[in-house]
Amino acid sequence: MFSHASNSDTIATFAAVFATLWVAHTVGDHWVQTSVQSARKGQHDRNPGQSSRVGRLACTRHVIGLTLTKVLLLALSAIVLGLPLSVAGVTIGLGLDAASHWWADRRSSLAWLAAVTGKTEFYNFGTGAHPLHPVTAEGKPAGHLGTGAYALDQAFHAFFLFLAALIIATV
Repeated sequence: MFSHASNSDTIATFAAVFATLWVAHTVGDHWVQTSVQSARKGQHDRNPGQSSRVGRLACTRHVIGLTLTKVLLLALSAIVLGLPLSVAGVTIGLGLDAASHWWADRRSSLAWLAAVTGKTEFYNFGTGAHPLHPVTAEGKPAGHLGTGAYALDQAFHAFFLFLAALIIATV
């Protein structure tokens, strides 16, 4: 579509880029992100509609670390596999990914998206806000491995990784 490479070369590049971005996303979102960034990136002031400086900075630091992880692993893949990547494609693709990641990780924006798409109940799954939240036999909150909010967050990020890989492979 955008590239002059053969169709099979473009498909192979897309596959390699997507796989690389998925691994880099997982590493960056779970290993590179600090506990402080995770705890504070969604922080807002008490005034509705006013984002706190602390929350914005924590989210920005997280996205910078995440994007650098993607750049490093993408560069490694490009060198080892000989991927025909352009600076423009990588810049546009990772720029879109970083902006979308920051938007979703401010938390209120993803909660809003869940609400307008009718996914609030699933968004609250695994939390005390859900009517079927996990509890122990004694009725106390039970530990679990995730929430609907986390699943929707990761699906949102995967969609933008897909778009970024398409851009990177074809520009």
